[in-house]
Amino acid sequence: MTRPPLPPFTEETARIKIRAAEDAWNGQDPGKIAQAYSPDSNWRNRSEFVNGRTEIEGLLKRKWERELDYRLIKELWAFTDNRIAVRFAYESRDAENNWFRSYGNENWEFDEHGLMQHRIASINDVAIKETDRKFHWPLGRRPDDHPGLSELGL
Repeated sequence: MTRPPLPPFTEETARIKIRAAEDAWNGQDPGKIAQAYSPDSNWRNRSEFVNGRTEIEGLLKRKWERELDYRLIKELWAFTDNRIAVRFAYESRDAENNWFRSYGNENWEFDEHGLMQHRIASINDVAIKETDRKFHWPLGRRPDDHPGLSELGL
């Protein structure tokens, strides 16, 4: 199985890979998302370490059980042959309707089939008022005309 675009990445193909990941995560389908990772993929996500698609799927299920109304924007930071660095922000609320904006950086490494084999994520959460939200599109894919992180001053 291959997951284009494949390494080595150009700026254009890195941006395509990032938007595909953003779209998938905004779709919130853990089983579908897990297929973008190699079967032996390993992650560091906050303080959690997971290995393989089954654990990735479990992490994502738990994530979206507590992070409601989730909307994410990813942006290219840097790239090399088979690696991409991404910065991101997402907004979500908890069950008590407390809103948060989570800021982070991810380092991605891909195998020759375009599957992510390593993901290292550092994430910080900031409580925000609902009136301070910046991500207002309907749940799902961010519209093409919605500003990105840089345009939003994030």
